Amino acid sequence: MIKLDNISHAYGQQILFIEASCAIYRGEKVALVGPNGAGKSTIFRMIMGQETPDAGQVIQDKNITLGYFNQDVGEMKGRSVVAETLAGAGEVSSLGDELKNLENAMADPQYASKLDSIIDRFGVVQARFDNLGGYLLDAKAREILAGLNFTQEMMDWDVGKLSGGWKMRVALARILLMQPDVMILDEPSNHLDLESILWLEKFLIGYSGTIIMTSHDRAFINRIVNKIIEIDNGELTTYVGNYEFYLTQREIKLSQEQAQYDRQQAMLAKERLFIDRFKAQAAKAAQVQSRIKKLDKIEKVEPPKKQESIVFEFRQAPRSGEEVVKLSGVDKRYGEKTIYSQFDFLIRRQERWCVMGVNGAGKSTLLKLVAGAVAPDKGHVLLGASVKLAYFSQHAMDLLSAEQTIWDTLITSFPKESIGALRTLAGCFGFSGEEINKRCKSLSGGEKARLVLALLMYNPPNFLILDEPTNHLDMATKEMLIQALKNYQGSMLFVSHDRNFLTALSNRVLEIKNNQAKPYLGGYKEYVEQVGYEAPVME
Repeated sequence: MIKLDNISHAYGQQILFIEASCAIYRGEKVALVGPNGAGKSTIFRMIMGQETPDAGQVIQDKNITLGYFNQDVGEMKGRSVVAETLAGAGEVSSLGDELKNLENAMADPQYASKLDSIIDRFGVVQARFDNLGGYLLDAKAREILAGLNFTQEMMDWDVGKLSGGWKMRVALARILLMQPDVMILDEPSNHLDLESILWLEKFLIGYSGTIIMTSHDRAFINRIVNKIIEIDNGELTTYVGNYEFYLTQREIKLSQEQAQYDRQQAMLAKERLFIDRFKAQAAKAAQVQSRIKKLDKIEKVEPPKKQESIVFEFRQAPRSGEEVVKLSGVDKRYGEKTIYSQFDFLIRRQERWCVMGVNGAGKSTLLKLVAGAVAPDKGHVLLGASVKLAYFSQHAMDLLSAEQTIWDTLITSFPKESIGALRTLAGCFGFSGEEINKRCKSLSGGEKARLVLALLMYNPPNFLILDEPTNHLDMATKEMLIQALKNYQGSMLFVSHDRNFLTALSNRVLEIKNNQAKPYLGGYKEYVEQVGYEAPVME
């Protein structure tokens, strides 16, 4: 269906691909994986015809339809959310517009002389529109938008009034409604809450077309795809299976390559030892020369190229009292909406609470109440003895000094630390080399999140409050963060849409549902086993 045949491509001195090849067949669900900057988005652009390789070719079946979702949604305004979604439905959308124009023409006296031809054309267009399911299109668009957590009221809003994250959802809904032969999805789960991710996951699993996607959500990829194409060091390597299978097979492959390299190195060392030992002896001269020639002809095995994984270890956090925070009789309202009423909640030392609930249930409000970012309308929020609190939110990223560089920010925050320690900290969170000289105003959302997390985690508090800490983080940084937090000795209260993060780190769950908060002993995995769903809305 789509084949990349011996492609080579470079941007200046940066080489992305060297005679790389892969094939994607009809109905396959494929994930592109690889480090940031490896060339995943470049492959998408090549398939879409927006970019051509320097050498080689991209071959596609004729007449296949392509739908491409990326993080650049473009300009959206002047239409309702549902109308904007319908506009992306491809041929059926164009036919719908033509039907409206033909209906207007049939009612317009100035076209009376052409009425017969207009009626004939109307019949043809209507038949094709009906065959493509056009009369069900509005209902289908609203179903998709509802799955992405739009309310019926929001669907009729002007799309121009939406935030960037909600516009992303509209752009994604357009592609899902279009149902092309090949759906190309660049980070489709960004900006989605857990309920929307679970709905999208189910939609894509049931989709009969071909999917080519990237995602930093490990569970999301693992459940959807049946093929992995790894991009690394200019090569494309294909693994048939899901993400977990890929990880296993990649480790086996690296182990085999290491063993092959080690065997050759041992053989070479033995030969060199013989040469060094007998090169001065005339009786062994012929054997020595023979072995030198043999070594010259041997094709050297390269050591396996391992992706470096940086490990960050917390310093020891000061011990807090047994009661970390206690909420007593808390009321909180926003306008006419009651979020909490007579709410009691206690977090004890070393408990790690994840908070579950649909959009608007009050998850972030709870975190803000505990962090002191908002005050309760009634009741008390009391921190326990010796509690040192740190709060990560999306708002925290706005507090970075725009003109400061990453390095300036670290030095200002930790003036007594050594340059080596701060460079290690920067490297752990993905800032190496000249990247540390980037100004904060030019950082992406993901880069800002990594910098704020670095500032929070270096001198660790004993109570961490985290509101969607993994937003925009790549998979490697997520894994580093998870491993670091596994070893963290303090208490936690957090909201996340990443199931890997939830499973790895929680030992308590608070489910907020129908204005009631219900605690569950055990972490997210045990919670799912008990309630039978992965998020409250999925019940």
